[in-house]
Amino acid sequence: MSSTPSPAIPEVDIDRASIVPAPDDAVFVAWATAALAALHLTGVNVAVRLVDEGEARQLNRDYRGKDYAPNVLSFPLDDDFPLPPGEPRPLGDIVLCLPVVQAEAAEYGKTFEQRLAHLLIHGLLHLAGHSHDEEPRRLAMEALETAIMADLGLPDPYLSDLSTLAPQ
Repeated sequence: MSSTPSPAIPEVDIDRASIVPAPDDAVFVAWATAALAALHLTGVNVAVRLVDEGEARQLNRDYRGKDYAPNVLSFPLDDDFPLPPGEPRPLGDIVLCLPVVQAEAAEYGKTFEQRLAHLLIHGLLHLAGHSHDEEPRRLAMEALETAIMADLGLPDPYLSDLSTLAPQ
């Protein structure tokens, strides 16, 4: 028996560099695995880094020329290089800024976990080549995000739950 992981099972590496508490790695792996399965992506590796505003802002400034901390950044790996048998193909990196995600969750009437799952899925779709730069592509991407969230038992990320937070 070989200890090499099956190339069909995606590998999700979580790197925690934020002081904001976040779900266990297994939760991120479950979310990512569901999204990758919906995209029919097997045998891939994805790196997810959980950061605070300073690092997110610096990365956004360095790679996109924008001086603010975004909720999510995606860095697809476009190289098509040969891999040893059984090795997963690197798909790219996702950076999630936890303080921004936390603030947005409150603003949009979502739980932190719901917003975090949505943005991880959003980032994975970007790594897979999806974009929201034009209206038809945005609508298709949002529909896919909503379907993946539903598969995970999570609510539509584009419907606000603020009415449930209002005092009665």
